[in-house]
Order: sequence, then C-alpha cells, then structure tokens
Amino acid sequence: MSPGMEAQQAFRFEPRNLTVRMGATAVLRCEVLRASGTVQWVKNGLLLGPQRSLPGFPRYSMIGNPKRGQYHLQIEKVQLEDDTFYECQAGPSETSKAIVSHTVRVTVLIPPSKPYFEADMATPWVAGKKYSIVCVAPDAKPEAEITLYKDGVELTGAESFTMSGSEDKLLNTHAEVTLTALSSDNGRQLACHAKNSALSKPVETAVTMSVYFPPQPPVIVGLEREEVKAGRVLVLECVSHGGNPLATLHWTKNGEVLSTIWEEDSVALKSSSILRLKITPADNQAELCCESINLVSRSPLSVSRKITVLFEPAQLKLLGSLTAAEGQNLSLSCHASSSNPPVLVRWWLGYKELNDTVVTMEEGDNGGMTTISNMTHQVSREEDGLKLTCEAFNRATHFSKSQTGTLSVFYPPQKVWLEAPPQDVPLHSGNVVRLVCFSTGGNPTGTLTWFKNGKTVTVASKQTPFDMGVARELILVLTASDNMATYRCDATNETKKKISAYTKLMVHFTAISMKITAKQDVLRRGQMLTLDCYAGSSNPRASVSWSLGSLRFQAPRQAQFGGVSVHSSLALNLSSQYHNQKVICQAYSPVLSEGANTFFQLNVLYPPEFSPDQPTEVQVVEDDMAAIPLLVSANPEEVSCIWLHHGEKLVKGDPGLCEQHDDHSLEIKNVTRKDAGVYTVKCANDEGVNQISIMLTVHYAPGVRAEKDPVFVNLGETADLICVADARPIIPDMFSWKWLGEGEVETGEETQEDESGLLTIHEVTRAHAGLYQCTADNGIGLAASVNMQLVVQFKPELRKGPQWRKVASRGDGTTTAEVVCQAEGIPRVDFSWEKNGARMDFANPRYEEQTEREGSFHTSTVRVVNVSALLDYAVFSCTARNSLGEDKLDIQLVSTSHPDPPSSFRKLAVTHDAVTLEWVPGFNGGRQQRFRIRYRGEESLSFMYVDVFPPGATIFTVTGLQPASSYNFSVNALNAIGESSYADNNAILSITTKGSSGLPASLAVVLAVVFGVLLLLNSLGCFFGLRWKKSRGQTGNHNYLFICGCEKVSSTAFCHCNYESKEKINAAAQRTLLIDSGSEADSHVYESYAAVRTAEARAGVKGSGRKGSGEFSHNRENG
Repeated sequence: MSPGMEAQQAFRFEPRNLTVRMGATAVLRCEVLRASGTVQWVKNGLLLGPQRSLPGFPRYSMIGNPKRGQYHLQIEKVQLEDDTFYECQAGPSETSKAIVSHTVRVTVLIPPSKPYFEADMATPWVAGKKYSIVCVAPDAKPEAEITLYKDGVELTGAESFTMSGSEDKLLNTHAEVTLTALSSDNGRQLACHAKNSALSKPVETAVTMSVYFPPQPPVIVGLEREEVKAGRVLVLECVSHGGNPLATLHWTKNGEVLSTIWEEDSVALKSSSILRLKITPADNQAELCCESINLVSRSPLSVSRKITVLFEPAQLKLLGSLTAAEGQNLSLSCHASSSNPPVLVRWWLGYKELNDTVVTMEEGDNGGMTTISNMTHQVSREEDGLKLTCEAFNRATHFSKSQTGTLSVFYPPQKVWLEAPPQDVPLHSGNVVRLVCFSTGGNPTGTLTWFKNGKTVTVASKQTPFDMGVARELILVLTASDNMATYRCDATNETKKKISAYTKLMVHFTAISMKITAKQDVLRRGQMLTLDCYAGSSNPRASVSWSLGSLRFQAPRQAQFGGVSVHSSLALNLSSQYHNQKVICQAYSPVLSEGANTFFQLNVLYPPEFSPDQPTEVQVVEDDMAAIPLLVSANPEEVSCIWLHHGEKLVKGDPGLCEQHDDHSLEIKNVTRKDAGVYTVKCANDEGVNQISIMLTVHYAPGVRAEKDPVFVNLGETADLICVADARPIIPDMFSWKWLGEGEVETGEETQEDESGLLTIHEVTRAHAGLYQCTADNGIGLAASVNMQLVVQFKPELRKGPQWRKVASRGDGTTTAEVVCQAEGIPRVDFSWEKNGARMDFANPRYEEQTEREGSFHTSTVRVVNVSALLDYAVFSCTARNSLGEDKLDIQLVSTSHPDPPSSFRKLAVTHDAVTLEWVPGFNGGRQQRFRIRYRGEESLSFMYVDVFPPGATIFTVTGLQPASSYNFSVNALNAIGESSYADNNAILSITTKGSSGLPASLAVVLAVVFGVLLLLNSLGCFFGLRWKKSRGQTGNHNYLFICGCEKVSSTAFCHCNYESKEKINAAAQRTLLIDSGSEADSHVYESYAAVRTAEARAGVKGSGRKGSGEFSHNRENG
C-alpha cells in the first residue's frame, strides 16, 4: 500500500436470514472492516439513513461499536410490516468503492387467531344426516395446522386448504370434515385446535353438539282383552320413551283424532297420554291408535289395538204381504238389525212352526251381522185369519223378540177367452169386425174391461152375465189405426189379480198422407235444392218414386198404426235445365194396387247462360267473312247483350260490322289479322250478368325472321340458330333447315318451340361455319325463308408444315427475304414477332411487317432487307393470338440449300396395275422443288424412277404395274441445288397389287412374250451403250425431243411421255435408258441395271447426290 492510501473497505460479518416472532426484537448483524464510506441499511430498496438512531423509524436503530465497524440493525417489537428484504451498504469514498451485502430476509412468525367454526353450531343437528364442519384458523404466518376432536377423539379425514388473510402475507387455514350425526352425539363436545411455529401450545375453540333424534315406538297399557260390551268405559294409557325433543302423543280412532293431550317427564325421558272412552256398538272393530312424533321423525311411530264390541239388534221387522190367493205361495221376510253375535229366527202360523225358511246373514252396521229369514208357505182358504209370528232370539245372551200379523186368503177368476178373427188373415180398412170376451170362476166374479193398445175402449157394450160367468162384446169399423193394434180383455176381482186374453188385427191400408216440402222459397241457379217427400203410414210399405232427378234417397221407418212411412229426399243442384219442370212424388202399394202422389213446380231464376253448343273459337282465313254465333237463354227472358273487342264496345254500323237483332250474333267482313283476338259478349237480365269470350283466330301465311344474325359460337361448343315465324296457325314440324355451303355437313338437331324453330349443333367444328336457311310453312299461302350466318370462333392455328418452319435466302446483303406466318382464327388475330427471343423493332428500316386478312385467314409477312448471314440467320418467332388463345411458330432464316426429304409417305389406293401414293413435302431449301418416285418389283434387278407431275404435287399414281405383284416404293425431293434423301429416313413402302383384272389367257401370254423381248433389247442396248461410252472416253451432251400425250380416264388425267430426239441431260441420265412412262406430263421413268452399277462401283464412278447403289441424281441446271 502506498503512503497516504487506505485499504479497500470490506465486510467482516454480513447479515443473515432471520426468523422472529411478532412482538420480539430482531437484530441483523453487519460489521465493516476499514469502513471509509457511509454505512446504511436498505429495507426493501428504501435507504433507512446513515444516522444510528434512524430518525423516522422509531422501532429501528443501528447498535454495536462503531469503532469496530459494527452497524447492527435492531428492530423492536417486530410487526408484520418488518417481514421483508434487507441489505447492509457501505457507500463509496475517496479511497474505496461501495460495497453491498447479501440480501437477507426477516421472516416474522405470527400465531393464528382463535379458531372458529363456519357452520351454524347453534342449530341442532338431525341424527343420520351428514354435516360438513369447517374450522377456520385466521391470520397466521406461516399457515396454521388444524386438528378436530369429537368428545376428545381426533377426527380423521379432514381436508385443509389456505386462503388470504386479513392482511398481506397472512393466511387463513380452513379444515373441513364431514360428520354423520348420531343420537349419542347429543351433548358431546366438538373441538378445533390450531397451531403453527409461532406457538408452543395450540389455541382451541369448542362447542357442545345438540342432536335431534326420533323417540322410541309407543306402547298402550290398560287393554287386557279385545272383547268389550257396549256401554263400558275404557281407561287406556299411551307411553313413549326417549327422543330429542320428547315425543308429542295423540290418540285416534279409525283415523279420527280423539285426544291431543300428553305429559312429558324430562327425568324419566318419556311422554304419556291417558284416554277415557265409553264403548258403543259403533266402536265394534274400531282401531285405537296412539302415535308419537317429534321434530326429526321421518314418519309418526304408532301402536294400534282393535276392539270387538258385543251388542243386541235394535229392530225386528216383518216384511211382505199377508194377503195371498188360494194355492199360491206366501213369501215373507223377517229382518233382525245388526247384532254381535248374530241372532236366530223362527216362524209360527197359529201354533204350528213353519220350517220352509231360508236364513241369510249379512254384514250389518258397526261390524255386526244382520239376520234375514225368508219364509215360503202355500196358503189355503182354511188358513184365512190365522196369526203369523216371526221370533228372533239368542241363547247365549238370553235375548228374544217377535213380530205378529193376520193372514188373508183370496182367489181370482178362473178363465178368460176371446171370440175374434184369426190374427194372420189380413183385413181391409172399412170392414166391420165383432169381438167378444168371456170369463168364468173367481171369488168374487170377475169384471171385464176392453183395451186397445193399453188404452180403455169406451165404445164396448155393457157386460152381461151367463150361467158360468160373464161376457162383453166390441163392434169395430176397421181403420188404419186398427192395424197391429193389440185388443186385450182383462178379468179382475178384489184379489187385484187379473187374467187377460189378447188378439191382434192385420189391416191393409194405403198411405194416409202425401207432402212435398222445399227449404227455399225462391229458387235460383247454383242453389242446392232439397225436396222432402213424406208418404204417411201405409201397410204394406209403399214404394216412393220421383219423376225428376237422379239423386234419390228413401228412408222407411215404422210409423203409426203399425204401418211404414217413407221419407224420400231428392237433392237437385239447380240449373237452368230444371226451369218450369214438375217434380212428382208417388207412393204406390202393389198389394192394394193403389197409390198416392203429389208434385212440386220448379221456377228457377238464372242469369243469361250460354249453350254448351256455343263455339268458343272461330277460325277464319284472312280476307274472308267471320260469323260469330251467340246461343243464350235466361230467366227472366228479357236479355240485353253487348260485344267487346280489346276492351272497346262494338257499335252497330261500324265499318265491316253487321249485328243481327234476333240472336245477337256478330259478323265481320274482310277479316284481317288485326281482327284476331278475344271477343267478349256480355249479356244481362234481372238475375245478373254473364259473359263469354270467343277467340277469333285468323289464319295467315307465315313470315319468318332470324332471332340473331350472325350467330357466333366457340369451337367445340353448342350453337343454337333460331328463327321466329309470324304465322297462324303454328303447327308442328313447320320449320325446316338447309345448309347453303359447299359439301355435306351434319346440320344438327332440329326442334320447334311454339313459333320458334331451333337448329342445335353440338360440338361445333369449323366445317359447320357458313350460311343456313330456315324455312317456315304452315300450309297457308307460300312458305317463307330467312338466311343466317354461323360464325365458328376458334383460337389461332398457325400453319406449321416443314415449308413454314424455314425460309432460305442468300446472306450476302443483296437479297430480301420474306418470313411468312399464316394463321387461321376467329375473331381477329394479331401477330407479334421475336428474333432469337427478343421482341422485334420494326422501326428498324431493315425490317418491315405487313398483315393481310382475308376471311378467317390472317397473314403476317416480315420482310428482311439486305439479308446478312451474320445478323439475320436466326430464329424468328411468330405469335398469333386472339381472345380465345394463341399459337406460336419458330421460323428459321437459313441459307439456300437442297430440299429436306418428304415425310409421311403412304399409299392411298391399290388396283391390279396401279398404286396411288401420298407424302408430305419438306422444306424446299429456298428453291422450287419437285419429287421423284423410285420403285422396284421383287424379281426386278433394277429400280424404276418416275418424276412427279405437276412438280409441286404430293399425290401421284404409278401405273403399268403387274397384277398380284409386290413392289417397294420410295420418294425424295429435288431442287436446283441438289436432292434430298428418301422420305422417312430412307424407309421402304412395300405394296402388293391386286389380282388380275381378267385378261384373256392368250393376251396375257402375248404380253408376257413382248415384255420379255423388250427387256432383252433393253439389256443389250444398255450393254452396247456402255461400250460406246467407254470408247468415247467422256460423256457428251445429246438432244432429245420429249413428246407427251395425255388422256383422261374417269376423273384422273394420265400422260405418257417419250424421248424421240436429242435433249440435254446430265451425265447420270446418259447412263440410263428411257423405257416407259405412266406418269403425268413432264414425268420421266428411268431404269438402272444392277450390272451397270456393279461395273461403275468397280471403276470408282460416283453420281452427284447419290444416296446408295442404284440411285442417281439429275443435273438441276439441265432440268
């Protein structure tokens, strides 16, 4: 250490975490070595100050020896607010930097407050129920531990949790346990103990449990036997032990309350109630019940006793009539009212006991039994006036009681009969009938009375006696009321018993009345009229019929006098047809051959009606006269009519109109199509107005127009061409369509929708474009037609054949090349150009672009002036586009050269001596090109060559072939610079001609011989010609005259050419021999020999442009 410098200050002792109980004194120690800066304490980030007394903090101070660097922080009476973090700091000085101690914490322990129960312990519990007990130990730090006790026994299963206390950092501990209350818990203590680390002894709280529980079942004292005599007074006691609170008691009899008075003995823990009851017969089988209950009883507890009351019958009755007819059974009953036990009954007639009895015992009042004794005894006139006694007794109770009456015996008349017509013989109304009633016997003699259907007949004669009895006569004039009427004669005397005789009369009669009723007074059309016809009673039943209407309903029913009445209803839906008609109702009896009838006159009011025959449509040809008839009727008959057309009234005298006065019909002269339409006629009378509309249809020849022209459609979509006809009538299949273009095209599907004819073309192709004609013909006048154009729109399609992909020109700066791009498309096609991928600038004077359009063809030509091989030999990209799409083509500008070989070489047709071939030309190399066909038979030693004419043709027919022979064909192209290889990579097309066309055998032999001779001469000529050429040592030029003749067979022109005089040909041509030509004009046929080719191969001779053995090239300059 240098002089004058003090050492760095440091902590000798740093404070440590401290735990202290609330209210105690806490000391945090801090000693600093070589303290040179200000020492302070920091409480939770707050500086307490450098002074040791720490002003502003009365409970805080710094203690210790400052000379020893002791700055201990003392906190007196520690509170909850002191529970925080502290640091001891020594500030910086001139010789030392500041130092800060570890952060320490003072933890203040706070005991819980007195615990308490959250439940309402003042309310008694109910035994058997579960209760949740929560004890809370509030405001503790740390949280308190709670233990629950019941009667000194710790309760297990308590669950504890903590919540925030009344202040920050204080915790409330909740302990919860579930108890099932028991009756034995009543009066026991429930205690809650709480403690934490701030306490050495737990704090507690306790409550005394009050538990309600039901009492024991009651008992009845004082009833030794169940049988009790009526009139006795019973004294009974009901006792119930236990229960909290003690039970309340009450007495009931058969469910009715008798007493609600009881006494409680809190010492003996019982309740008791005394019942005093006087017994009556009504108490028999009564159930006495004592019930006990308190506040927590689920249901009352009870004890019941049933008592049996012994009692005697209160009444004894003798029931039944003591008067009887002789020989009849006398039936009497003796009734003893309810008793317990039941009594016995016996009968006495005079001094004789009657044993013909039936005893019945039934349940009576008050639970007793009633005794009923039914006695039956056949009486005789000797027993008249005797005493009849009924006695009720009970030997067990020494009870006896009786009832007595006097017997009276009578007897009625013995016999009664009638003298009357048989019941099954019908009688006619109006006839006279005699009925006589006779009666014999009886004491006293009987009295005779006549009855008709239960009613007394007053017109009968007086009763007269005879030796055995009495008689009474009844004279009748038959009427309808006598039919099936019951005539009865009764014979009676004081016995009040009658004997009767009966008879019935069958009387035939017609309907006694006829009536027709209607529910409406005024009848109008459209109403439903119901007519009811009532045919009065008749026997036998009459048949009812109506003269009008198809709806009939007959309802027969039994009527007075034993007959049948018929009600028939007729329902008529009134219409004008029923006006003035009579509706007749007739009731006819076939048995009596008689009937009755009546009628009802119909007067139906209706507004004007038009006849069903009234025409609703009238057809007329234009310029003729139209007559519209009117068929109308009405009631009342006075009718007025007016005609309307287009809402306007037609007035008589208008030009062209003539109205008839008698039938209101309408006539129109010189009808035009403007007169067509609906004519409405309105007719009226007092009942209303009616109208009818009549359609006047004017037929006229058609006119036709195109709904749209031209019609545009995209390629592949559906085109709808519609023409609309103005015609009447519109008939089916009145439209026809015609294609006006060249060739044949499927015109599509023709349909008709009313006045429109439709031509629908699906999946339109470009061939469908063109002019179409729609013709309408309805059979009236001349047919009409209209033309319409179908325009098929398609995206541009560039011509991309080999001849379009290349353009040749010399690149020496002296020529002008035209790069042509041609597209076909609709709508308008626009072009854009690129050269080697860069858009062309036509502001450059060396490049000019011109577009020409003709129909659907669009041609864009780029002229390249002073073509430079360095600058202009490039790829020109042409893009053609319209609204439907675009197409692109790359065109090379190259130097002139020999042509490219053809492609797609194929046959088109084969006959027995000819083959038609086709190919696609390649690029012409910038010069005009022509084509040559090479062919050879299977057995031929040399190739044959044919030059195609005209030079640009791509279809050619090789003739002069042998039937049923195989040939190999090839084709190549030639221009002024050179020739191409053969088509399709030198491919060979093998074709076999068809069989012979049927030449005569002799002619075939001659032709074969001639062909052989020619072949031999041709060979010799070639041989000597070769020798001659070698002797010359060089090739000279020769002139030949080329003569051609042409003829037309069918639609094809065939030309035959021969060399007759000298013509300049090239060296290769000098080594061939012209033998034949079957091609068109300017075609050449050459044959080369294999021997010649072999000799030349040995001599090293090569032809210009040779592609293989036997192939030669013409000198382009020599043609």
